[in-house]
Amino acid sequence: MSRFAEPVFVAAGLRTPFGRGGGALAAYDAISLSVPVVQAMATQAEPDLLVWGTVIPNLGWSNIARETWLDAKLNPTVPAFSVVLACSTSMTATFAAAGMLGGGTDLTMVGGSEVMSRPSIALTADASKRLTDLFAQDATAALAALQSLTPRDYVLPTKGWANRITGRTMGDHMEETAQAWRVSRVAQDDWALKSHQRAVAGWERGFFDDLVISLPELARDANPRADTSPERLAALKPAFDRDSGRGTLTAGNSSPITDGAAGCWVATEAGVARLPAGTPYARLVDYEISAVDFHIEGLLMAPSYGIPRLLARHKLSFSDIALWEIHEAFAAQVLANVAAITDREWVRATAGVQAAMGDFDWDRVNPNGGSVALGHPFGATGARDLSQAVKELWAMPPGSRAIVSICADGGQGTVALLERG
Repeated sequence: MSRFAEPVFVAAGLRTPFGRGGGALAAYDAISLSVPVVQAMATQAEPDLLVWGTVIPNLGWSNIARETWLDAKLNPTVPAFSVVLACSTSMTATFAAAGMLGGGTDLTMVGGSEVMSRPSIALTADASKRLTDLFAQDATAALAALQSLTPRDYVLPTKGWANRITGRTMGDHMEETAQAWRVSRVAQDDWALKSHQRAVAGWERGFFDDLVISLPELARDANPRADTSPERLAALKPAFDRDSGRGTLTAGNSSPITDGAAGCWVATEAGVARLPAGTPYARLVDYEISAVDFHIEGLLMAPSYGIPRLLARHKLSFSDIALWEIHEAFAAQVLANVAAITDREWVRATAGVQAAMGDFDWDRVNPNGGSVALGHPFGATGARDLSQAVKELWAMPPGSRAIVSICADGGQGTVALLERG
């Protein structure tokens, strides 16, 4: 059973190395960092459509997909449009593209980018209206008013992209969720250590070589740390809850501020045939977009609804999934979501799924590291996760399945079910 009348495939694409915030890639913006990825993928095949996204707003453009395509000096007759769904942006682009296949659209390039080092600074709505009204009446007075603006007139990124409704960051919210699910600091640090070790090992054995393009400023991911250890992780102070004495989220077990861009392919069988021979691909069987009341369940807990529903729809248990690619916004977020989906009573009461899912195998999760180690440029993470999962699945026997899961701000999340052909 599939969501789609005709088979839909996701094929591995390319990405930039992921840079540390304020580091090697900080001089780019979201468009200029997307351009080399789009150009490199276009040498593999020209798509029929581009779907691209970024999360942090910029008033310099309204359709990053089209702007990127044109800046890349590629065929101007290829249409392009943009999407945004917080950290799930480029996975949502994948779902959107999948629904648009057919009628001459067989191969779609999807992805996204984020330069978290360079958030735009904007005026508040009140200050903006005050100035625009003044410009309409007296341009000289408006220019003078610009010089009298105060910090209260600006929207400054002082709270790390806090949720608009609560005014609190994802880390602030995740501290509460970690406490609610009794996720310990030791467990978080242990998962963070695994993420770094696996990412470093993946780079050393060449897993990322055909997934990552080299840029003049950076040739490989800057965030994975070969020298991290339980002792180093344990020595870090809480990053969000610094005062209560209960804080467990640190810079070591949270995804870092990251700059990067990533893409993947969405295609029909005819579209896959246009890609270079040997390109890893998998069938997109189905997907789920879920949302929760984050005042009750937690800001980043929507995957715990989406995963059981998606598995139940296909009568699958945990043991039927050979690979789990779970986005690591925080180590605590992975641990809390898995704790939720393995709590049968909780799944029944909240996700509405009655079926037992069986035992969960942690050894099948993120075998080449996740966002805690690799980094998390908001708009790029979905495409990075999907390309990584497709390549990992490609090495497995035909019929092997993968779940790719991403949490997103606003209490939302996306989950994809892939199958090796």
